[in-house]
Amino acid sequence: MAAEVLPKYLQLSQRVIRILGCNPGPATLQGTNTYLVGTGKRRILVDTGEVDNKEYLDLVKSSLEQQNVELQEIILTHWHHDHVGGVDGICRLFGQKFRTSKLKRLSMADMKLSETSYTFISDKQVFKTEGATLQVHHGPGHSEDHIVLKLEEEEAVFSGDTILGGSTAVIEDLQEYMKTLHQLLDLDPKVIYPGHGPVVAKPKEVLAYYIKHRHDREQQIVQYLKDNRGKPSTAMDIVKVVYKGVPENVHLMAANNVTLHLKKLQKENVTVSEDDKIWRLASESRM
Repeated sequence: MAAEVLPKYLQLSQRVIRILGCNPGPATLQGTNTYLVGTGKRRILVDTGEVDNKEYLDLVKSSLEQQNVELQEIILTHWHHDHVGGVDGICRLFGQKFRTSKLKRLSMADMKLSETSYTFISDKQVFKTEGATLQVHHGPGHSEDHIVLKLEEEEAVFSGDTILGGSTAVIEDLQEYMKTLHQLLDLDPKVIYPGHGPVVAKPKEVLAYYIKHRHDREQQIVQYLKDNRGKPSTAMDIVKVVYKGVPENVHLMAANNVTLHLKKLQKENVTVSEDDKIWRLASESRM
């Protein structure tokens, strides 16, 4: 089935307009989804696309003119360049130093801004504009600083890159990511507005699938290690059994996924590795 073609501008609900980042690619799909939120004369922009993308900046300007509204402020779901990069361009475009809020990165400095500065926020913080209330929920896994935003009036969630429409997310820390998926389930969203791809209309089904898929893969990995006790095992060794029948050109990507699982299991004292290359069950080291 062909992927749904996303229009560059679309009113998704009374309170939400999607403005496409005009930056299609393998990692961004049809482009980064940015969202204009609210019903009043001043609205919140969630995410901003890439650096100096003239097509996107022109689209933001025309979208605001079409609605006869202004920007109130910007909220960023996480530090990746295709979500943060457009901040300076938007500030220059409108000649304003918009308040730009995000969760602070801890492992490294955030990308520098020249036209404004970050306002660092905290978990459960609330943002308000006319017609919309957004609550911050720290949701790491895709990145350490990742947040999702619950739109209270619609029982909807802006998921950033935690959940994508029609694709799977890139993960930095699988243990944290799984916690975030369960947290999203607890938020009980009626709809998810993702960072890339079409709207997720059946979020609970999608979340349950993500969780089950990861759980099943984890069980397969543990079973492999049980079946190969005493044998040094790499992620690629596991791929060749657990991903049997999958084309070799995706084995490297599969090995990266297996490594994420192995590191999660290591945090849970199920697996051990001295070099993140050779793996075994933790119970073997006590034999």
